[in-house]
This record gives sequence, structure tokens and C-alpha cells, in this order.
Amino acid sequence: MKILTINPGGVSTKIALYEGRTLLWTEDIQHAEAELKGFASVLGQFDFRLGVVKAKLAEKGVEPGQLAACVGRGGLFKPLHAGTYRVDAAMLDDIRQGRTKADHPSNLGALLAEAIASPLGIPAFIVDPVSVDEFDDAARLTGLPGLERRSLVHALNVRVTAFKAAEKLGRRLTDLNLVVAHLGSGFSICPIRAGRIIDVNNANDGGPFSPQRTGTLPVTQLVELAYSGKYPTAKALNDALTKKSGLLAHLGTHDLREVERRIDTGDAAAARVFQAMTYQIVKEVGAMSAVLDGHVDAILVTGGLAHSRRLSGELQRRLEWIAPVEVFAGENELESLAMGAWRVLSGQEQPSVY
Repeated sequence: MKILTINPGGVSTKIALYEGRTLLWTEDIQHAEAELKGFASVLGQFDFRLGVVKAKLAEKGVEPGQLAACVGRGGLFKPLHAGTYRVDAAMLDDIRQGRTKADHPSNLGALLAEAIASPLGIPAFIVDPVSVDEFDDAARLTGLPGLERRSLVHALNVRVTAFKAAEKLGRRLTDLNLVVAHLGSGFSICPIRAGRIIDVNNANDGGPFSPQRTGTLPVTQLVELAYSGKYPTAKALNDALTKKSGLLAHLGTHDLREVERRIDTGDAAAARVFQAMTYQIVKEVGAMSAVLDGHVDAILVTGGLAHSRRLSGELQRRLEWIAPVEVFAGENELESLAMGAWRVLSGQEQPSVY
């Protein structure tokens, strides 16, 4: 069974073709800034991106009739349980009417998948959108009524990493307690109990600082900063917190490879920031292990930063006293999409209803 996967990003559309679980080919289609500048919204890019995808399929010689399913990256939807969702009229209507949390490229995933699948009479899916919310109730409350903790998680990669670990251990995911640390431009560190992501640092504004995000901040100082006049609007402050902070603010780069090069040349400032980031990751993993009452079968390190032997090695050294630490480097988003569709098509999982 051939499965087409589509992952729309800020300046690219990544697609791949799978035969079951086996990758046949992948393409990272880059879009020039000038190509996207003329669109008033991300949603307005739909026809352009659909044309690009169809052109690439024709170039690759993919006959539409060969496809068994098409799966797109899930958008910023209402809170949902983890799983593979059949794209339906309600989901499409929410996207087209702007009933999503933001005008984000991932919202195009369902639209693109449906546009290709519908004329062929094959299913269109999305898998584990970032709006996955399976929090235990106790994880939601804060000390200020009216402000609740929100689930914002790299669910797509977190879940496929958990499935891989379960397969490696020869056990079912629902029988395991895991802590997964997704380390990319943002961090999601979450405990998984019986297959559910029961807590997570908010990937935009909680937990450790990351290449571009602040992580958790001292509340009193943040309030003072918000009223200091340095940031004229809430958006300006939010952009600073989520796009211009972390490694970038401290060292002028969000590239961990560059940070490591500086450390190797004796840069004390780079070493200090790296150690602080590592310390905060370790602390967050420890906290999430406590959520599982200390009964942790494995700690899984994934995401782009997991390619760093220095970082992964340091995490293994400092966390193996809790549980074995396994590294699954990379974002794995296209693979995650294909695996979600494959689990449904092979009868291992029932599709969820939006």
C-alpha cells in the first residue's frame, strides 16, 4: 500500500511516498520568500502548494491510482486525543472558517491531503496534531483560577518515538511508562502512561529554554518586563519570548552545532549556556519521572538536537539512574505521518473521529 505524506512548513512543503512502512522517496520543496509574500494569509497559499505537490508527483511518475491513502500534518485544532484522524467535513470547515488557534502552515495539511485523496476515493488522514490534549486533570490547575496549563506538544514525533521504543522493548505501548524528551527548536518533555501523554511543559512557554524560546520564566520579573515599555504590544513580547530567546538571545545563534564549535575552542560563555540548558532538561525529565511515581521503563531523547553526541551523552550520564536512556535522533515527521496511516490501514488502530 502506497501512502503519500505531506508536511507544510513555513517556507517549505515536505512530501514523501511510503510503501507500507518503507520509505520510497522524499522531497523537501523550498518556497522562495517572494513566492509566498503575495498571499494575505497562510490559508491563501492552498492552491499554490497543491499545485507544487501535484507537479512533484508528476515529476516522480506517481500514478494517482497507486495511492492507498494521503496523510497531512495536523493543524492547530481544538484539543484532541492522540491518534490518526480521518479528515472530515467538520475538520475542513474549522480550517476554512479560521476556527484554529493560529494561521499556521500545518493547518494546510488536512486540506492538501483531502484535495488529493477525495477525487481518488481514498482516505485522507491527519496524525497527532500539536493540539493533542490528554492531560490528567491535576496537571491543568495553576495557583490562579482562570489560568490553566495548556497542552502544546510535539505529539507527532513524541508518539512515533514511543511506538518505536515499545517495538524495540517487545512490549505494547499501553503497558509502558515512558518519559519522552523532544528537543528541537522548541522542547516537549512529557510522561506517557498507558499510551497517554498525561502532562507536558508547554512547548512555547514552559520547561527548559531551547534554541529560540525562553522556557519557564520568573513570573514577577516577566510582569515587570511586560509593563516596562520595552515591548509596545503583546505580540512583540510574545515574539521575543518564542522566537528570539534561548540560545539565540544568549549567544547570537540558535544552531547547537555552532555552540559546540565555540565550546571546543574554549568559549566559556557558550559552555555556560550549554550546561544551563542541559541542567534544565535534566530537571524537567526528573520532574516528569516523578509524575509517573518513579516507575519509568525508559527515557527517550528525540528531535533534531538529539543528533548532538555531547548533549545526548550528557543526558544519558545524568539520567540513567532513573531508567535506561534511548536516543532516537531526528524530527521524523513524515515517517510519523506514514506510520499513523499505516496503523489504521493495517487494522492495528481504529481511526479517530474529529
